[in-house]
Amino acid sequence: MHRYRTHTCGALRPSDVGDTVRLSGWCHRIRDHGGVLFIDLRDHYGLTQCVVDSDSKAFKAAEAVRSEWVIRIDGRVRTRPAGTENAELPTGAVEVYIDDLEVLGAAAELPMPVFGDVEYPEETRLRYRFLDLRREKLHANIMKRGAIIDALRRRMRDGGFFEFQTPILTASSPEGARDFLVPSRLHPGKFYALPQAPQQFKQLTMIAGFDRYFQIAPCFRDEDARADRSPGEFYQLDIEMSFVTQEDVFQSVEPVLRGVFEEFAEGKRVTKEFPRITYADAMLKYGVDKPDLRNPLVIADVTDEFAEEAVEFKAFKGVIKSGGVVRAIPATGAASQPRSFFDKLNDWARSEGAPGLGYIVFEDEGGTLTGRGPIAKFIPAEIQARIARKANAKAGDAVFFAAGPEAKAAGLAGKARIRIGDDLNLSDKDQYAFCWITDFPMFEWNEDEKKIDFSHNPFSMPNFDHDAFLKLGEGDAETILGIKAFQYDIVCNGIELSSGAIRNHKPEIMEKAFGLAGYGRDVLEAKFGGMLNALRLGAPPHGGIAPGVDRIVMLLCNEPNIREVVLFPMNQRAEDLMMSAPSEATPKQLRELHIRLNLPEKK
Repeated sequence: MHRYRTHTCGALRPSDVGDTVRLSGWCHRIRDHGGVLFIDLRDHYGLTQCVVDSDSKAFKAAEAVRSEWVIRIDGRVRTRPAGTENAELPTGAVEVYIDDLEVLGAAAELPMPVFGDVEYPEETRLRYRFLDLRREKLHANIMKRGAIIDALRRRMRDGGFFEFQTPILTASSPEGARDFLVPSRLHPGKFYALPQAPQQFKQLTMIAGFDRYFQIAPCFRDEDARADRSPGEFYQLDIEMSFVTQEDVFQSVEPVLRGVFEEFAEGKRVTKEFPRITYADAMLKYGVDKPDLRNPLVIADVTDEFAEEAVEFKAFKGVIKSGGVVRAIPATGAASQPRSFFDKLNDWARSEGAPGLGYIVFEDEGGTLTGRGPIAKFIPAEIQARIARKANAKAGDAVFFAAGPEAKAAGLAGKARIRIGDDLNLSDKDQYAFCWITDFPMFEWNEDEKKIDFSHNPFSMPNFDHDAFLKLGEGDAETILGIKAFQYDIVCNGIELSSGAIRNHKPEIMEKAFGLAGYGRDVLEAKFGGMLNALRLGAPPHGGIAPGVDRIVMLLCNEPNIREVVLFPMNQRAEDLMMSAPSEATPKQLRELHIRLNLPEKK
């Protein structure tokens, strides 16, 4: 017989009744029924009920065991007594009568229980993550993560992609988030950087002649934590393809994501054909560039209506005169809601820094659509009707309004759209609703530095005549800010899963693009010399994308926080409480690296 087990704790079935078996695992739960002990024994594969009574030579040893002790038991499989079966367990029809028991690993008093779903403070959970991972839900999430990654790999290989590994120690890059720097012992005063993404390496792989690349790539960014982003490190499905257009990328990537989501959706619907939405339309209709399409509400621009001379609502008039806009958010069926519904939305808008949300409630009066509410009296009936048509509102609906500078009005309208959809139960949550966002602006205005900046990926190809692009200068700011790029995102249920682009494979166009963003040729050569040299020696047109693995798993596990699907996450302050990282370096280590610390004074 094997030293530790003949079966796992999830393997025994009625066909094993009468057999002598050996199991090893953790004591999940212990129940004392007065002379009879029931031990639910758990391992990675499942749980088996084990029974010992005072007639067994193992009874004394069994009395000593406690929760989460690791034990080995020998015993006979028998059918559970009628009425005690557990249909929710694969092993629920049988139990093991213990003849012998050995303690393999005793456990001290637990800082948190494994049995049950009691919530514990995040600090405790992260400090004792190995205990937290024994809990059924989190354990299942991590196993599902592995299965999802396997499915991604399988589909990528089936699509003709080959998996590569790119360097972890590389050079710092001036764009994007803050780098994690690694000091070089052999080159005093110089530093490697951990890759924010394998961006340059995957492009160089295409330039090297490998046609279709993918990698489950670790990425490192010194950013603050969020619910959908781990601090420090994350993983992405990194993809690159040669001799492709934007449409080719869509046709290659969409089936992979759709197939994986269908495989793990557990009955939820998955978008069959991902709709394409331009960035401009997304900001207008949804108030955000990552729209949640489970929500059916569509925002409309009603600036022209409120600018009409006949409209007497002065608050919006002032906004429009100063260059602002007015956005209308429909609220289907809201007319039947009590006054408190509208008051709460107004209070919420004020908490967002807005003066409030004006609204009109539409009713049918003798076959005529009529508006009522605080601002309805300031708007003539014919203009109310135009607003209703634009907002796709009918009798029984309400329309809310957000006004201000375009970016702020769009942002408030987008948040209001989500809140209204949730409050009125309009969103169909039983689905994974995907879309592509396309035609991102190549550049944006940096108000703080009073200069033009990249708005997205700086390595993207501008969607602009190349000869005309090369002639742009300082006096063409308006034209430059209007240039679109071959950049695109995949969004699912309001979460950005990935960004991608057709790359800028022409060195003269890249030099010009960086120059327009204020990076001199010397900076470009110093930071991207390897890339530029490669582009100068024959580069194919190429493009790619990088869906976030952690976010994909988070969605498929229906978890609101990414730490629930990461094996060993850090806390909000980018600390590993379990391993005490980051930690101080010893004086010897600092001397070897030629580093002297200049720490801030403690307050």
